[in-house]
Amino acid sequence: MITLTYDTFLTFFVATLMISLSPGPSNLYIMACTLGSGKPGGTAAALGMAVGSSSYAIGTAFGLAALIFYVPVLFTLIKVLGAAYLIFLGVSALRYAKAPHLRKPVHASTGAIVKRSLLVELSNPKTALFFVAFLPQFTQATGDVLVNDLLVLGLMFSAIALCCDLLVVQLSHQLGLWMAKSPAIAVRQEQLVGLIFIGLGVTLVWDVL
Repeated sequence: MITLTYDTFLTFFVATLMISLSPGPSNLYIMACTLGSGKPGGTAAALGMAVGSSSYAIGTAFGLAALIFYVPVLFTLIKVLGAAYLIFLGVSALRYAKAPHLRKPVHASTGAIVKRSLLVELSNPKTALFFVAFLPQFTQATGDVLVNDLLVLGLMFSAIALCCDLLVVQLSHQLGLWMAKSPAIAVRQEQLVGLIFIGLGVTLVWDVL
């Protein structure tokens, strides 16, 4: 049983759409994965992020995600690990771009990208805190009904965000096709991927400080 009305769903849909389409770290990450590994890589990244987002949505509904907020050590550890991983990916991409004529094309498997993206999303506690702060605004329920409402809203948010991420994949794919027309642009493309990853990692570290 849920207490959500049609007006609530409509309001939540519009708010979620605006949030998902706004430029942010997740969109930049999806773009970097698409530019680095093509459309399949971008799609895999979007799916991995969606699984991570859905996990937080379920955790929020059952009150588990809030644990990250109330245990500062866990909060900090997750952010540091996520930041370090992003910076590692960025540095690797920059090294990979130095001599493109000397190396063979190497692309991560879609499965590996899904796992990496899941880790990136789960290492961003802001996602959990966002759900904790955002979802309850759209329900007045209590008890078990509150859990149902939050679960429906959270999964709905993840589904809308996935659709928006897939749009970013398509646009980034078109950008990648244009950038791949010459070796010089291809190098800049890979450097851009590295800088995006490093920038996202540094942003997470900055939040910790």
